[in-house]
Amino acid sequence: AARTAEAAGEGVGTFPIFPGTAEEARAMGGRHGFEGFEYYCTDRAQHPRSAKEFTWNSLDRIAAFDPFRFIHLIAPRPLLIILGTEAVTRHMGVEAFTSAQEPKHLHWIEGASHVDMYDKREYVDPAVAELTAFFEQELAPVTVAA
Repeated sequence: AARTAEAAGEGVGTFPIFPGTAEEARAMGGRHGFEGFEYYCTDRAQHPRSAKEFTWNSLDRIAAFDPFRFIHLIAPRPLLIILGTEAVTRHMGVEAFTSAQEPKHLHWIEGASHVDMYDKREYVDPAVAELTAFFEQELAPVTVAA
């Protein structure tokens, strides 16, 4: 119906990612669903253009998207993947790490969920420290002979 409506010039239809209340978010998606709601639908990070809905025409692209298909092509550039031990998405990071070629490094942030890594200092600060060390090591200045 959404495709037909769009083809008829009625515009691109959308549907909400999150329910209307925190209670509904907890009931529908447990911790993961609530964390997304709390981040995107409250004063914590709410913004008129924040990701709170999908377009119907994006579902096929989302379903067919393989984010790790070409991850092996990153090598020989160094890859750092930082994951929260409580992230519902951690399996994706592990899959990416497994599929990637060396040099690669996987760093875990103990106790952090996916959304915690967005803005909670107790998780962001260790991630930034790891990034800083990684960049200092891997992006060290190259001296060129004159």
